[in-house]
This record gives sequence, structure tokens and C-alpha cells, in this order.
Amino acid sequence: MNCLLCKGATKKSWSDKNREFVECTHCGSIQLLPEYYISKKAEEARYLTHNNDVENTGYQDFVKPITSRILQDFSPEDNGLDYGCGTGPVISIQLEKAGYKTTLYDPYFHPNKEALKSQYHFIICCEVMEHFYKPKEEFKTLASLLKPGGKLYCKTALYSDKIDFNNWYYKNDATHVFFYTEKSLKWIKENLGFSGLEIRADSIVFSK
Repeated sequence: MNCLLCKGATKKSWSDKNREFVECTHCGSIQLLPEYYISKKAEEARYLTHNNDVENTGYQDFVKPITSRILQDFSPEDNGLDYGCGTGPVISIQLEKAGYKTTLYDPYFHPNKEALKSQYHFIICCEVMEHFYKPKEEFKTLASLLKPGGKLYCKTALYSDKIDFNNWYYKNDATHVFFYTEKSLKWIKENLGFSGLEIRADSIVFSK
């Protein structure tokens, strides 16, 4: 198959009796073959098991790199979108306490299509991009939803050659279907409507 992000050629990367992943020879991303995707019903059930207690201080600390950056980069007058917010939109709630207004969107739990008809100063995409079945289309959509000068704040575990994929915990979630490398993030920035990219150990920021 061709890469679902850059359309480059892929090669076999890793497999077991239940799944098979391929690696893009162009952008380096790792992706699950589509025939191994779980059903939408099973995917939703998996999300419902996530312990996204918005009052949990550990969860708040986990997302703090994004929350802090938004508080630093934008003011309460700026509007935001929490894309793929799930059942516990902790970042949005923390921002709300600081006077910010953030619109929620999630295909399962907040399927508000009207939210995708506006543009935003900032977009939150926390532990979401690894779930994208169509990453190219998703990032094109996210770029189109940003106002000029806006920022997309992402959080995911990046893959590199230093990682032993066989023992990598991040692949074990059946809903994680696409893993990014620094090279694939740079491809997104160059080809899908963004002007800037900042990669940190705890967050990724695309600029419009």
C-alpha cells in the first residue's frame, strides 16, 4: 500500500497474529494496514474505557504543556477548538477556568459538525492524531480551520529508529493506527497548509 499521509511507498515493518504495520520509505511514518482496523463500535467502546477524569491532577499535569502554551500564546478574547476532545475535555475545562472559550468537537462524543464551519485562533489535538485513519485529509482540515497566525497544538508519541517497536507500549492500543516521525511532521508542515512547526519532547505546534 501507499502511505496514507504522503502517498510514498511502504515496506513491512512489524506484525503479529493480530496486526501488521508498514513503514513509509519517504516520510518514515508507521501505519496499521487498514484490514486490521477495529470496528467503529469497538473503537467507541475502547474510548469509553479511558479514565479521562477532568479533575484528576495527573491528567491535568499530562496535558499541561499544551494548556500552558495556549495561555502564553493567546488571550481569553481568542477562540479555540478542542478537536477530538473525547469524554473528558480537560484542556478546555482548564482554559475555561481562565476565561477562555473553546468549542468541543469529537466524532463520537461531541459530533457537532457546525464546529467545523468556523475558524479558530487555536486548535487542540491532544492524543488524537494517532487515531487518524486519513491523516492527510485530517491535517488539511485542521489547517483550514485555523485563522491566519493561528496555532495547532498536538500531543502524541513520536516514533524514531531508537524505539524498539516490538516493546513499544504505544502500539498496543488497538485504536492507534498511525505513528509519526519528525520527518513526517515536517512533510505535513511543508505540504498541508502550515507555515511553521515546533517539535518539543512534550508537544508539537503547527503554525498557520
